[in-house]
Amino acid sequence: MSDQPHPPFGTAAWRDLTVENAADLRDFYTAVAGWTAVPVSMGDYDDYDMRDQSGRSVAGICHARGSNAKIPPQWLVYVMVEDTNLAAQTAVEKGGQILDGPRDMGGGRMCVVKDPAGAVIALFEPQMENIDETAPMSD
Repeated sequence: MSDQPHPPFGTAAWRDLTVENAADLRDFYTAVAGWTAVPVSMGDYDDYDMRDQSGRSVAGICHARGSNAKIPPQWLVYVMVEDTNLAAQTAVEKGGQILDGPRDMGGGRMCVVKDPAGAVIALFEPQMENIDETAPMSD
C-alpha cells in the first residue's frame, strides 16, 4: 500500500464493461481470461467483480440498467480526477461530450465523456473520507 489515500490523480484506476446481459459476458471472460466472477448485488440483479487467479479485483462487468443505462457497451477506463464536475466542464470546453453524469457512484463521483476523436473514458473522483485502496471502484 502506498502512503497516498487513493491511487494518484491522473492514473487509470479501474476498468469495467457495461452491457445488456452481464451474465453472458461474465461467462465469456471467465473462460477467455481465466477470471473468477464474484456477484455484486444491485438489488434485483447482480453485476460482477472480476478477479484474477490471485483473487485481486481486476475489472467489473455490469448490466446496462438503472444508473448505468447510458454507458456504452465497451471497456471503460476510469481515470482518477480531483474534481469530476470541473473535469467534465473542461472536457466540454475542449470539444468533448458528456455521455453520463457527473453523478455519485460507489465511493465517489463519476462522469463518462467522449473526447473529440470519439474515444470514451470515465472520470472518477473518490470520496476522500471513504477511501479503501483494496476495494474495487464499481457500482
